[in-house]
Amino acid sequence: MSGELSGSQSSSAASAPEAAESATLPTTEALVSQFNQSCFCITLDRAALATALQSAAGDSSFYELYIASRPHLFSGVPVFLPEADRASMLAIVGAIETLARTDTYRDLVLSWAPDVAQRDFGPRGALMGYDFHLGSGPPRLIEINTNAGGAFLNAFGARAQLACCDAVQPFISAPDARTFDQTVIGMFEAEWQRQRSTVRPRTIAIVDDLPAEQYLYPEFLLAKRLFEAAGIETVVADPSELNCAGGKLTARGSEIDLVYNRLVDFSLSEPRHAALRQAYLENAVVVTPNPHNHALFAHKRNLTVLSDTNLLQSWGTSPDLVQSLSSIPRTVPVSPDNAAELWSRRKQLFFKPVSGHGGKAVYRGDKLTRSVWEEILQADYIAQDLVAPGERQILLDGAPQTLKTDVRLYTYDSAVLLASARLYRGQTTNFRTVGGGFAPVFFV
Repeated sequence: MSGELSGSQSSSAASAPEAAESATLPTTEALVSQFNQSCFCITLDRAALATALQSAAGDSSFYELYIASRPHLFSGVPVFLPEADRASMLAIVGAIETLARTDTYRDLVLSWAPDVAQRDFGPRGALMGYDFHLGSGPPRLIEINTNAGGAFLNAFGARAQLACCDAVQPFISAPDARTFDQTVIGMFEAEWQRQRSTVRPRTIAIVDDLPAEQYLYPEFLLAKRLFEAAGIETVVADPSELNCAGGKLTARGSEIDLVYNRLVDFSLSEPRHAALRQAYLENAVVVTPNPHNHALFAHKRNLTVLSDTNLLQSWGTSPDLVQSLSSIPRTVPVSPDNAAELWSRRKQLFFKPVSGHGGKAVYRGDKLTRSVWEEILQADYIAQDLVAPGERQILLDGAPQTLKTDVRLYTYDSAVLLASARLYRGQTTNFRTVGGGFAPVFFV
């Protein structure tokens, strides 16, 4: 670690008052800030990561083929956060998922959801992703995802960390990552049991468009191996390989019990997804996450509800839930009625398409041109109060560089499976930043 921590190398005499001793010690917030700003240690043990990935995948060339070829997939440094932030983020997740079980909330958000999303088959949604900015003040939820990618890779990254210096050694610990595999199998069994009567599915299909061409394809292979190690036959499939007939969904001649859905066509409305849509609506297969999960949680228009304190209070929502949700940045739909006001405040806003994903077609208000603004007005957008992301200092060629950080909680049924961060430059998260990529989050 570069630099010394105030008070970390000093000690008070045994006879000194406790108050004087504690005054020399940094607060948790100060300690976290110093770690993030001046700890330049490369904690990721890439050799250990390569060995673990190759063992899990059963392929000695796995790291070279799928990780080394993605040089900005993993950052070499972790992100540190106060344990209090973990509690605050979990309170927000719990408040949202509690609210989502109320009729008032469900009736409203389902009113703008497609027909395919109206029926609840039971599953809660595997591997939810809650994305936060932690710049200053409390954690601010900026987005919810129902097909959050990266969890399987992040679990390996978190486990392959070195305690590189005495200052951070007590905090380089990843208990969630160590139990991740077992927890994930339990999660998919629970999703199955919410819709079926038997203990576990016999077959799983991990489905995405052209899966081998996806940037996160390596984790599809890791998930496949994990399921197979638990005795569940698994295929990674393109939707074109699916067929629905006679009340069954098949892929490559095998009947599929459960689909781990990684598609970004959240309503399964595209023609190439017709077989999966039919099987889902006919209850011929368990799909998780599914259109109903997306409608309840991840439709971006839902943020206009979750951030509207007055509306929540008018529903009689408990003060504790309202308080937890109050740190969600205020979000409103873009419409002709508020266009002039939003344009005048655009530098304080972030604009997102309601049906968008992966940071596509999103705009910081201070970057907007008049022509792009006119396109936004013709589309379906929300405007969200701009919230600064967190920051992490790294060393590049011996010089300190500042990268932005987003924090994601991977959850299931309000419980955390894993916490991770993404380090990046630019307007939104990406995997093109030197020194950036996925990073484990360690709570202090």
